[in-house]
Amino acid sequence: MTAPPKPLLGERNFPSAEQEARAAAAPDRYAGPESAYRLAFTDSAFLVREELRPVRMQLELLKAELLQQEQGIESTVVIFGSARIQPPEAAAAALAAARGADDAQAIRRAEMAASMSRYYDEARRFGALITSHSRALATPIYVVTGGGPGIMEAGNRGAFEVGGKSLGLNIVLPHEQAPNPYITPELCFQFHYFALRKMHFLMRSIALVCFPGGFGTLDELFETMTLVQTGKSRKRPILLFGRAFWQRLIDFDYLVETGMIGAADLGLFRYVETAEEAWEVLAAHYGFDLPVTGIGEFALDI
Repeated sequence: MTAPPKPLLGERNFPSAEQEARAAAAPDRYAGPESAYRLAFTDSAFLVREELRPVRMQLELLKAELLQQEQGIESTVVIFGSARIQPPEAAAAALAAARGADDAQAIRRAEMAASMSRYYDEARRFGALITSHSRALATPIYVVTGGGPGIMEAGNRGAFEVGGKSLGLNIVLPHEQAPNPYITPELCFQFHYFALRKMHFLMRSIALVCFPGGFGTLDELFETMTLVQTGKSRKRPILLFGRAFWQRLIDFDYLVETGMIGAADLGLFRYVETAEEAWEVLAAHYGFDLPVTGIGEFALDI
């Protein structure tokens, strides 16, 4: 007769929450949707109650934090930009269709979209440069985007095409926004709270790179610059792709002239035009032996 196996010294004294959840089958009388007979942490109807908002916020902080730790993500470059900027081939096809329809307004819109599509290519090349050039560094750098289409897709796509991982921090919106197909699946997150999503953008970032965009891009850009300006976050490169776009959009010199910001605040960012120029700025700022980012327990630099 075979002797039963001896217990291990490190064996659990209590079952894990996962084991309890799998084993907790409800009796028939209490298995219906109206029943309260569920473990609290498996009861989705309970977890979405208004009073549980602080718990949900903590879960959104912890999930992305712990999974990035498990994947060894220490340093990132955040790429912001419009979801509406199309790949050049799609923009060219739309322009051809507009010209075929002989619609003057549609042609003007399509011509502008075709002009802006060059930024898709730059973001795609920049994502590839970050991923391929940083492989040999002591701390590899990973691309992070908002996970959607347009510039976000381009950044993830560049990393994907050179065989690298990249992150996507998607957000639940009234109009469904599906994650683009180039994000590493185990690093594709969905957020309910904008604030926690934006916090995760910055927690590991060594640089912020902004391509042309709308309200969302401006929100993310100015929140980052405010955190750096006020000393709440450490200074890091903030690169604005496309001087002509940004200077027409925002008159930073007028903010200085009217005393709304100081002249030194213009040093918080710089303009770049190409993926190669952006990478050179980062390489010069940090050198090629990048230090470990201060991530600690929930990023001490935030």
